[in-house]
Amino acid sequence: MSALPFLKMQAQGNDFVILDGLTHELPELDEDFVRRISERRFGIGCDQLLVMQPDDHADFGLRIFNNDGSEAANCGNGLRCVAEAWMRRQRAEAARIALADRVVSASRSDAGIAVEMGPATIGETTGAHVDVEIGNAHRVFFEATEDFPHDRNVEIVTGQIADHVYIDIIERGAGRTLACGSGACAVTAAIWHVEGHQRPQTIEMPGGEVRVSGSPDNLILEGEVALVFSGEYLG
Repeated sequence: MSALPFLKMQAQGNDFVILDGLTHELPELDEDFVRRISERRFGIGCDQLLVMQPDDHADFGLRIFNNDGSEAANCGNGLRCVAEAWMRRQRAEAARIALADRVVSASRSDAGIAVEMGPATIGETTGAHVDVEIGNAHRVFFEATEDFPHDRNVEIVTGQIADHVYIDIIERGAGRTLACGSGACAVTAAIWHVEGHQRPQTIEMPGGEVRVSGSPDNLILEGEVALVFSGEYLG
């Protein structure tokens, strides 16, 4: 394999390797390749691999791969990172990004990069948890009294002071991570559902905090992102 340019970016410690399929020919994105490039000792290392690709209905499309090789449908922090990378290169202030089931808009904000995540759908609700679908599936636990599912992301609310919420995260296909943007949105949607309001929430995760506002029909995720380094992957 020839040298493959990449970016390494992070949002609240949730880290990504970004490959640009808009301007470079990419290798086959099979499970073995994703695992190798995502491995922290023998590859570059990341929670998720993000692949930008051409799209007829947006500025670009995005495929998201967990570090175990499985493909994910959504990633709020990843969306904010690729938006920053694309906007910086294009000298633009906004970007439209196509996912498998939706097109989202991202832009610069006072808090860093904001992305309109689209609608959240509330599913099963018990005294301990709320299921939320936001392109990908989440289970938000207010009481960790049940077994954690393996077919979706898990967020555990560990504390709440007014509209400042503390959570831990276990991502499907990536394990415990420092942050999860779609998870922060899922927690906000669950709180709105349980508490009966739609006030903006500050979601504090082990790697840092984000702000979620908007409505259940279109959640807005805002926070800082950073370019860590760039390079060439030799495989």
